[in-house]
Amino acid sequence: MKSPYNYKHIPPTENLNEKKPAIFLLHGLGSNEDDLLQLVEEFKGQCHIFSLRGPITHRPGFAFYTFEEEGKPTREVFDKVINFTNSFILEAIEEFELDINQIYVIGFNQGAVVAQTLLVTLGRTIKGVAALSGFLPAFVKEEYNTSNLNKCNIFISHGEYDYDYPVQWSEISKQYFTDLGANVTYKVYPDGHGVSPDNLRDLIAFIAENLAETKH
Repeated sequence: MKSPYNYKHIPPTENLNEKKPAIFLLHGLGSNEDDLLQLVEEFKGQCHIFSLRGPITHRPGFAFYTFEEEGKPTREVFDKVINFTNSFILEAIEEFELDINQIYVIGFNQGAVVAQTLLVTLGRTIKGVAALSGFLPAFVKEEYNTSNLNKCNIFISHGEYDYDYPVQWSEISKQYFTDLGANVTYKVYPDGHGVSPDNLRDLIAFIAENLAETKH
């Protein structure tokens, strides 16, 4: 891979003569590439799993972008990260001979912001996106070129008592993607800024349902 990203790759172990699905994981602010692996334990073996480390140091871990204030990423940095991440996914599809019909992106916090933006830029290259406790920056909605999102699947979840990113931010994302023709699953939990057991259960069901749908 020519990408500047540091990442972990867990290859599949089943039916290796077939092209395999891939899940790309994007962690939250101050975390690292180990953080979200626990969310996809159920899919190890049947999928390639790529967990990316944010390129910016932010103690105690890393970040995907800098920001002026919550909800307002630094545009120049954010644009570069989106370009890098687009390229990483497209390069991985080619280098690892991934199943182009089964590309998934899961992000939490900053990772959810990047994940939603990747759906805007890559469109139907991605089968499904899961955005956990995130938002879509205003400049992405207003200024980015939007790909064809018809039949794209997105799972948006948020805690009702999230005081880092208000739940209203995800409601705006829900409406935006719905208006563009994506299939939106929207879930709100009586929780704060995190992934509750119910949230994890629904996330796993979303990915499993998409994987099963593609096989048939």
